[in-house]
Amino acid sequence: MPEARLEPRLGAFDGAMVLVSLVIGVGIFRTPAMVAAATGGGELFLAAWGIGGLVSAAGALTFAEIGSRFPRPGAYYKVVAASFHPALAFALNWAQLLMQGAGAAGVAFLGAEYLLALAHPGTGTDPRAVTATTVAMLAVLLGLNFLGIRSGARAQNLLSGAKLVLLFVLAAAGLAWAPAAPAAVTSPAASPAAGGLIAGLVAVFYTFGGYQQTMNLAGDLRQPRRTLPRAIGWGMAAVTVLYLAINAAYLRALGIEGMTAGKLVGADLARAGFGSLGQTLVSVAIFLSAAGFVNATILQLPRSYLAMAEDGVLPRAFLTIRPGAQTQDTALAFLALTMILPALFLGSFEKLLQYVMFTDALTLVTVAATLFVLRARRVGEERGDLFRMPGYPWLPAAFVAVLTAIAARVAWQEPRLAAAGLAILAAGFPLFALARRLSTRGA
Repeated sequence: MPEARLEPRLGAFDGAMVLVSLVIGVGIFRTPAMVAAATGGGELFLAAWGIGGLVSAAGALTFAEIGSRFPRPGAYYKVVAASFHPALAFALNWAQLLMQGAGAAGVAFLGAEYLLALAHPGTGTDPRAVTATTVAMLAVLLGLNFLGIRSGARAQNLLSGAKLVLLFVLAAAGLAWAPAAPAAVTSPAASPAAGGLIAGLVAVFYTFGGYQQTMNLAGDLRQPRRTLPRAIGWGMAAVTVLYLAINAAYLRALGIEGMTAGKLVGADLARAGFGSLGQTLVSVAIFLSAAGFVNATILQLPRSYLAMAEDGVLPRAFLTIRPGAQTQDTALAFLALTMILPALFLGSFEKLLQYVMFTDALTLVTVAATLFVLRARRVGEERGDLFRMPGYPWLPAAFVAVLTAIAARVAWQEPRLAAAGLAILAAGFPLFALARRLSTRGA
């Protein structure tokens, strides 16, 4: 039987919409408060979001060319093995294995904050109440998925929401209907301009995350050399304009001080534009969106564990699938640990964001740097449809420099969290040696 070939069917608009879906999550309903606290002024606040969009677009183009030159399943990590060393690729994969659970726990924290503020005004600021609600939310969703894949899928269908519509409605509420906040003054607690901007960019890049998956788009787009830059340009422009609009609405209706004090900016903006009913509806929508993201992670991440176990880098217990339910009990139990333990030990959305962003930034820098190796080795240049990003080498170099600064900022601000991230990365190297030795013995 001839091997099936992937037939490109998507145009630039399709690719742009995929990118928008990958990037826009629920962070935009919480991270603006962190950016406001870091920058302390309206102009610097909006500048952080604009810079985030431009740098993320450069990153998206970088990863798109990597995907075009190295179009293989699992290329996000395999390209590191091919360009640098398999041990480094394994260490990054191992770290991301743990960080994805922590990232989902961070989103669960966000949902818990909105739910508590709605159900019991005033308790949303109690860290113990937020942590307890977060752990309960994770336990319920994990329990649903333990019951079977169909149960988890039904929950996902119920939790899916129209986030784009919600953002547009909120932006309109803040810009058109909500009364303007009193003239903002620079927050006395804000960092100096340069340091405040970098601190704000940590939360901004968390909110822009997902653009790295553009490296998987090249094989599905018609005439990728022409359509891929258009898809990325249109998609990132749409996200950036939307983020700027919603943040301009936050700034107009709440002001820097209002965002910093309230934190739950989505609900506060809805209240300013639509009153208490609007606040209630938006808070419920944000909670359901957060729960939907966490449930989607629980649904798909165990399948990644399965693939890694098939490659021999995870124990064979991860290959076990319960008949009928089609669930991976060992994988779900491991995922539960990677979600619940960080939630209990870190205890806040801010801490989880810093914890995840440090390792994510190092991973993004390492994978992006493979483009320089692929170019030097002329990998993939025999293909006529190879995509070459504009602005090479300056744009990928700028992207690497900014993400390195983000990692350095987190290390300076939260040295214990950075040390924990580095320890997890370092643990990947002896685990790689052990896995290779066991694999050699088995062979």
